Amino acid sequence: MAGHSKYKNIMYRKGAQDKKRSTMFSKLSREITVAAKMGLPDPEMNARLRSAILAAKAQSMPKDNIQRSIDKASGSDVENYEEIRYEGFGPGGVALIVEALTDNRNRTATNVRTIFSKNGGNLGAGGSVSHGFERLGLIEYGGEAGDGDRVFEAAIEAGAEDVESDDGGHRIWTSVETLHEVAKALEPLIGEGEGAKLAWRPSTEVEVRGDDAANLMKLIDALEDDDDIQTVWGNYDVPDEELEKLA
Repeated sequence: MAGHSKYKNIMYRKGAQDKKRSTMFSKLSREITVAAKMGLPDPEMNARLRSAILAAKAQSMPKDNIQRSIDKASGSDVENYEEIRYEGFGPGGVALIVEALTDNRNRTATNVRTIFSKNGGNLGAGGSVSHGFERLGLIEYGGEAGDGDRVFEAAIEAGAEDVESDDGGHRIWTSVETLHEVAKALEPLIGEGEGAKLAWRPSTEVEVRGDDAANLMKLIDALEDDDDIQTVWGNYDVPDEELEKLA
Protein backbone atom coordinates (compact mmCIF):
# COMPACT_ATOMS: atom_id res chain seq x y z
CA MET A 1 0.00 0.00 0.00
CA ALA A 2 1.46 3.35 -1.02
CA GLY A 3 1.25 6.02 1.66
CA HIS A 4 2.34 9.04 -0.34
CA SER A 5 2.18 9.42 -4.08
CA LYS A 6 0.94 12.30 -6.17
CA TYR A 7 -2.23 11.51 -8.09
CA LYS A 8 -2.89 13.43 -11.29
CA ASN A 9 -5.81 11.40 -12.68
CA ILE A 10 -8.54 13.64 -11.32
CA MET A 11 -12.26 13.49 -11.97
CA TYR A 12 -12.80 17.25 -11.83
CA ARG A 13 -10.12 19.89 -11.58
CA LYS A 14 -10.82 22.23 -8.66
CA GLY A 15 -10.62 25.42 -10.72
CA ALA A 16 -13.10 24.13 -13.23
CA GLN A 17 -15.47 23.16 -10.43
CA ASP A 18 -15.82 26.72 -9.21
CA LYS A 19 -16.47 28.06 -12.71
CA LYS A 20 -19.09 25.43 -13.50
CA ARG A 21 -21.00 25.23 -10.25
CA SER A 22 -24.48 25.50 -11.80
CA THR A 23 -23.68 22.74 -14.32
CA MET A 24 -22.25 20.62 -11.52
CA PHE A 25 -25.38 21.06 -9.40
CA SER A 26 -27.45 19.79 -12.31
CA LYS A 27 -25.28 16.69 -12.65
CA LEU A 28 -25.25 16.05 -8.92
CA SER A 29 -29.04 16.37 -8.84
CA ARG A 30 -29.37 13.87 -11.66
CA GLU A 31 -27.15 11.34 -9.86
CA ILE A 32 -29.13 11.78 -6.61
CA THR A 33 -32.43 11.25 -8.43
CA VAL A 34 -31.18 8.17 -10.29
CA ALA A 35 -29.72 6.70 -7.09
CA ALA A 36 -32.95 7.31 -5.17
CA LYS A 37 -35.02 5.79 -7.96
CA MET A 38 -32.84 2.66 -8.19
CA GLY A 39 -33.08 1.95 -4.47
CA LEU A 40 -34.68 3.27 -1.33
CA PRO A 41 -34.85 7.07 -0.82
CA ASP A 42 -33.06 6.64 2.53
CA PRO A 43 -29.28 7.21 2.26
CA GLU A 44 -28.68 4.93 5.23
CA MET A 45 -30.24 2.06 3.26
CA ASN A 46 -28.98 3.09 -0.19
CA ALA A 47 -25.19 3.23 -0.59
CA ARG A 48 -25.25 4.89 -4.00
CA LEU A 49 -27.61 7.61 -2.76
CA ARG A 50 -25.41 8.19 0.28
CA SER A 51 -22.39 8.65 -1.99
CA ALA A 52 -24.28 11.07 -4.22
CA ILE A 53 -25.38 13.14 -1.25
CA LEU A 54 -21.82 13.25 0.12
CA ALA A 55 -20.57 14.51 -3.24
CA ALA A 56 -23.30 17.16 -3.32
CA LYS A 57 -22.51 18.34 0.21
CA ALA A 58 -18.81 18.56 -0.67
CA GLN A 59 -19.76 21.07 -3.40
CA SER A 60 -21.95 23.07 -0.97
CA MET A 61 -25.17 22.07 -2.70
CA PRO A 62 -28.10 23.41 -0.58
CA LYS A 63 -30.03 20.87 1.49
CA ASP A 64 -33.29 21.89 -0.19
CA ASN A 65 -31.82 21.07 -3.60
CA ILE A 66 -30.68 17.67 -2.37
CA GLN A 67 -34.10 16.86 -0.91
CA ARG A 68 -35.90 17.98 -4.08
CA SER A 69 -33.67 15.68 -6.11
CA ILE A 70 -34.54 12.75 -3.81
CA ASP A 71 -38.28 13.57 -3.93
CA LYS A 72 -38.18 13.80 -7.72
CA ALA A 73 -37.37 10.09 -7.92
CA SER A 74 -40.87 9.17 -6.74
CA GLY A 75 -42.63 11.46 -9.24
CA SER A 76 -44.47 10.16 -12.27
CA ASP A 77 -42.70 12.54 -14.65
CA VAL A 78 -39.11 11.59 -13.79
CA GLU A 79 -36.95 10.79 -16.80
CA ASN A 80 -35.57 7.31 -17.32
CA TYR A 81 -31.82 7.73 -17.35
CA GLU A 82 -29.42 5.18 -18.79
CA GLU A 83 -25.81 4.75 -17.73
CA ILE A 84 -23.41 4.66 -20.67
CA ARG A 85 -19.61 4.49 -20.86
CA TYR A 86 -17.57 5.84 -23.76
CA GLU A 87 -13.87 5.23 -24.36
CA GLY A 88 -11.43 7.10 -26.52
CA PHE A 89 -8.10 8.82 -26.96
CA GLY A 90 -7.12 12.43 -26.43
CA PRO A 91 -4.09 14.51 -27.49
CA GLY A 92 -0.76 12.95 -26.61
CA GLY A 93 -2.19 9.43 -26.76
CA VAL A 94 -4.05 9.87 -23.46
CA ALA A 95 -6.73 7.25 -22.75
CA LEU A 96 -10.08 8.63 -21.57
CA ILE A 97 -13.15 6.99 -20.05
CA VAL A 98 -16.34 9.06 -20.14
CA GLU A 99 -19.34 8.13 -18.00
CA ALA A 100 -22.78 9.51 -18.81
CA LEU A 101 -26.33 9.47 -17.50
CA THR A 102 -28.70 10.13 -20.37
CA ASP A 103 -32.36 9.98 -21.36
CA ASN A 104 -31.39 10.03 -25.06
CA ARG A 105 -28.63 7.64 -26.09
CA ASN A 106 -28.41 8.94 -29.67
CA ARG A 107 -28.05 12.57 -28.59
CA THR A 108 -25.31 11.79 -26.10
CA ALA A 109 -23.37 9.56 -28.50
CA THR A 110 -23.44 12.27 -31.17
CA ASN A 111 -22.34 14.95 -28.72
CA VAL A 112 -19.47 12.88 -27.32
CA ARG A 113 -18.22 11.94 -30.78
CA THR A 114 -18.35 15.57 -31.90
CA ILE A 115 -16.50 16.80 -28.82
CA PHE A 116 -13.72 14.26 -29.32
CA SER A 117 -13.30 15.07 -33.02
CA LYS A 118 -13.34 18.86 -32.52
CA ASN A 119 -10.70 18.75 -29.78
CA GLY A 120 -7.99 16.50 -31.18
CA GLY A 121 -9.35 13.22 -29.87
CA ASN A 122 -10.75 10.01 -31.26
CA LEU A 123 -13.70 8.10 -29.86
CA GLY A 124 -12.96 4.38 -29.70
CA ALA A 125 -14.99 1.23 -29.39
CA GLY A 126 -16.13 -0.15 -26.06
CA GLY A 127 -13.19 -1.75 -24.27
CA SER A 128 -10.59 0.10 -26.35
CA VAL A 129 -8.98 1.76 -23.31
CA SER A 130 -10.62 0.34 -20.17
CA HIS A 131 -8.22 -2.62 -20.20
CA GLY A 132 -5.56 -0.13 -19.07
CA PHE A 133 -7.56 0.86 -15.98
CA GLU A 134 -8.68 -0.91 -12.83
CA ARG A 135 -12.23 -0.54 -11.51
CA LEU A 136 -11.98 0.40 -7.83
CA GLY A 137 -13.77 2.25 -5.07
CA LEU A 138 -12.49 5.76 -4.29
CA ILE A 139 -13.08 7.73 -1.09
CA GLU A 140 -11.83 11.32 -1.05
CA TYR A 141 -10.87 13.52 1.88
CA GLY A 142 -9.58 17.06 2.09
CA GLY A 143 -6.41 18.00 3.93
CA GLU A 144 -8.40 18.79 7.08
CA ALA A 145 -8.81 15.04 7.68
CA GLY A 146 -5.24 14.96 8.98
CA ASP A 147 -1.74 14.34 7.74
CA GLY A 148 -0.80 11.48 5.46
CA ASP A 149 0.28 9.18 8.28
CA ARG A 150 -2.96 9.59 10.21
CA VAL A 151 -5.13 8.97 7.15
CA PHE A 152 -2.94 6.06 6.10
CA GLU A 153 -3.34 4.35 9.49
CA ALA A 154 -7.10 4.95 9.52
CA ALA A 155 -7.45 3.57 6.01
CA ILE A 156 -5.57 0.38 6.93
CA GLU A 157 -7.76 -0.08 9.98
CA ALA A 158 -10.91 0.45 7.88
CA GLY A 159 -9.86 -2.14 5.30
CA ALA A 160 -8.72 0.03 2.38
CA GLU A 161 -6.34 -1.26 -0.30
CA ASP A 162 -4.28 1.85 -1.05
CA VAL A 163 -3.87 5.50 -0.03
CA GLU A 164 -2.50 8.49 -1.90
CA SER A 165 -1.88 11.80 -0.14
CA ASP A 166 -0.63 15.14 -1.42
CA ASP A 167 -1.29 18.85 -0.97
CA GLY A 168 -4.72 18.44 -2.54
CA GLY A 169 -5.95 15.91 0.03
CA HIS A 170 -6.24 12.16 0.34
CA ARG A 171 -7.56 9.46 -1.97
CA ILE A 172 -8.37 6.13 -0.37
CA TRP A 173 -8.77 3.16 -2.70
CA THR A 174 -10.88 0.09 -1.97
CA SER A 175 -12.21 -2.87 -3.86
CA VAL A 176 -15.55 -2.30 -5.59
CA GLU A 177 -17.25 -4.63 -3.13
CA THR A 178 -15.96 -2.96 0.05
CA LEU A 179 -16.30 0.72 -0.96
CA HIS A 180 -19.23 1.64 1.26
CA GLU A 181 -18.16 -0.62 4.10
CA VAL A 182 -14.76 1.12 4.24
CA ALA A 183 -16.34 4.57 3.89
CA LYS A 184 -18.56 3.94 6.91
CA ALA A 185 -15.66 2.51 8.93
CA LEU A 186 -13.60 5.65 8.26
CA GLU A 187 -16.20 8.09 9.58
CA PRO A 188 -15.57 7.53 13.33
CA LEU A 189 -11.81 7.61 12.65
CA ILE A 190 -11.33 10.72 10.46
CA GLY A 191 -14.82 12.06 9.82
CA GLU A 192 -17.10 12.09 6.80
CA GLY A 193 -15.41 12.11 3.42
CA GLU A 194 -16.06 14.39 0.47
CA GLY A 195 -17.33 11.52 -1.61
CA ALA A 196 -17.27 7.77 -2.15
CA LYS A 197 -17.66 6.44 -5.67
CA LEU A 198 -16.61 3.84 -8.19
CA ALA A 199 -13.59 5.02 -10.14
CA TRP A 200 -11.21 4.09 -12.94
CA ARG A 201 -7.57 3.99 -11.87
CA PRO A 202 -4.97 3.80 -14.65
CA SER A 203 -2.27 1.15 -14.52
CA THR A 204 0.22 3.59 -16.10
CA GLU A 205 0.18 7.33 -16.75
CA VAL A 206 1.15 9.39 -19.80
CA GLU A 207 2.98 12.66 -19.21
CA VAL A 208 1.52 15.43 -21.36
CA ARG A 209 3.13 18.83 -22.02
CA GLY A 210 2.88 21.87 -24.27
CA ASP A 211 0.20 21.97 -26.97
CA ASP A 212 -0.90 18.43 -26.16
CA ALA A 213 -1.58 19.45 -22.55
CA ALA A 214 -3.51 22.55 -23.61
CA ASN A 215 -5.60 20.62 -26.14
CA LEU A 216 -6.24 17.80 -23.68
CA MET A 217 -7.59 20.23 -21.09
CA LYS A 218 -9.85 21.80 -23.73
CA LEU A 219 -11.18 18.35 -24.61
CA ILE A 220 -11.84 17.47 -20.97
CA ASP A 221 -13.48 20.86 -20.33
CA ALA A 222 -15.75 20.39 -23.35
CA LEU A 223 -16.75 16.92 -22.18
CA GLU A 224 -17.47 18.13 -18.65
CA ASP A 225 -19.59 20.98 -20.05
CA ASP A 226 -22.01 18.48 -21.62
CA ASP A 227 -25.08 18.02 -19.45
CA ASP A 228 -25.21 14.25 -19.95
CA ILE A 229 -21.60 13.56 -18.94
CA GLN A 230 -21.09 12.81 -15.26
CA THR A 231 -17.39 11.94 -15.01
CA VAL A 232 -14.24 11.91 -17.13
CA TRP A 233 -11.31 9.70 -16.17
CA GLY A 234 -7.92 9.58 -17.85
CA ASN A 235 -4.37 8.27 -17.57
CA TYR A 236 -2.79 11.70 -18.06
CA ASP A 237 -0.11 13.32 -15.92
CA VAL A 238 0.16 17.04 -16.60
CA PRO A 239 3.10 18.50 -14.62
CA ASP A 240 2.30 21.38 -12.26
CA GLU A 241 4.24 23.89 -14.32
CA GLU A 242 2.14 23.02 -17.37
CA LEU A 243 -1.10 23.41 -15.41
CA GLU A 244 0.06 26.83 -14.19
CA LYS A 245 0.51 27.95 -17.81
CA LEU A 246 -3.07 26.92 -18.55
CA ALA A 247 -4.63 28.52 -15.47
